Amino acid sequence: MLLPLGWSLYHNEPVSSAFAISIGISVGSGLLLWRLTPGGEGRLSRREAIMLVAGAWLLASAFGAIPYELAGTFSSYLNAYFETMSGFTTTGATVLTSIESQPHGILVWRNLTQWLGGMGIITLFVALFPIFGMGTAHLVEAEMPGPQTERLTARIRDTVRSLWLLYLGFSALEFILLWLAGGMPIFDSLIVTLGTMPTGGFTATSLSIGAYNSLVIEGIVIAFMTFAGINFGLYYFLFWKRQPRRLFSNPEFRLYISLLAGASIFIALNLTRSMGLSIGDAFRYSGFQTVSIMTTTGFSTTDFNLWPAFARATLLMLMVIGASAGSTGGALKVTRFLVLMKYIYRRILLAFNPRAVIPLKVGGNVLSEKIISGIIGTITLYFVILIVAFLVMSALGLDQATALSSVFATLGNVGPGLGLVGPAANYALIPAAGKVVLIVCMLAGRLELLTVFALLAPSFWKWR
Repeated sequence: MLLPLGWSLYHNEPVSSAFAISIGISVGSGLLLWRLTPGGEGRLSRREAIMLVAGAWLLASAFGAIPYELAGTFSSYLNAYFETMSGFTTTGATVLTSIESQPHGILVWRNLTQWLGGMGIITLFVALFPIFGMGTAHLVEAEMPGPQTERLTARIRDTVRSLWLLYLGFSALEFILLWLAGGMPIFDSLIVTLGTMPTGGFTATSLSIGAYNSLVIEGIVIAFMTFAGINFGLYYFLFWKRQPRRLFSNPEFRLYISLLAGASIFIALNLTRSMGLSIGDAFRYSGFQTVSIMTTTGFSTTDFNLWPAFARATLLMLMVIGASAGSTGGALKVTRFLVLMKYIYRRILLAFNPRAVIPLKVGGNVLSEKIISGIIGTITLYFVILIVAFLVMSALGLDQATALSSVFATLGNVGPGLGLVGPAANYALIPAAGKVVLIVCMLAGRLELLTVFALLAPSFWKWR
């Protein structure tokens, strides 16, 4: 909170006192917990790591909501908590009804929560402090997005540091390009950067990126959204190990780019045919929204809620698929979608040849049945949560488009949906009970489902 405090003090904004008090409350609470908690030796178990990660995210959002509450940004603490959880989970679903009227300090904090959550709250501390030296791998595994965390170096802490350096480097580069090449003010460049690299989607304007109406800015943002949706481990091999083949031969990367290109073309053709847009405008809008939705960033340059049914349905499907494993994007991940397609094809082959032994390969590597089972189980749980949450939201009186897309957009950490939660609207009209459901969806989507729902299993609490 020091950065938004400094920004508020520099611009002489009254919300600076809210940040100062919030810092005092947070530091005081942390010191109190540290003093009251007895020290111990030994490794963190997987069970303890899961509880620590889930608890840390819940508490980070609770303390992160304090500046909003003290500044009077929202009418209730639930709305403040919703906005903070949306920030840390990089969802980008907002309950703010007037963004431009907010003080700069609040907007900086709002986007800074996204940037911190993009690579992970716990992984940041793993990279900076040696306190988590024992059981670190379990912590990172419970927080990092993807079916499995690839250890790039001998020590998991060195791996996390490498990923954070890449993340910081991309962020700095985008900021410079937006400021110098895009001609954006420093404040706007900072806000957009803090919303792009974590694939978050918060901006300082109600019209999102469309407010700037600049092809250069849109091009820069498209490029960095695409970069953020790629497995950061591949960048490690590209920049540190000088192995570009690891990037271009990766099956997930190739499918990711193919889906982006294919969806952009089909949506553009649909816009041209159904809305009479020129080819140039159709590709401009379809390209930006396809990348924004599939990477789960949630920026917009137009109100896609008004698009034809095929274009909107395609965007909904991209909300489910999401970006690559090991990226800052959310949703199911391209690699799980790839494994699912191969798994279905294998089941088709076994239907008429049940005695055949058909290994499931991805990138020349044979996946173990344990990994396959975990991926299929996660996909199944994902759709079970989608169905249950959709039924609950519908029971609250929301129309089907709003109920379904709000769950899609929050569980996939996308942000804007359709209906009452479209890109030109916000989540302020969602009932309080619905916001609680969506908060759970946001957290579950960011922490890969099992880290959150493991806490609901009675056997989890039977310590051995």
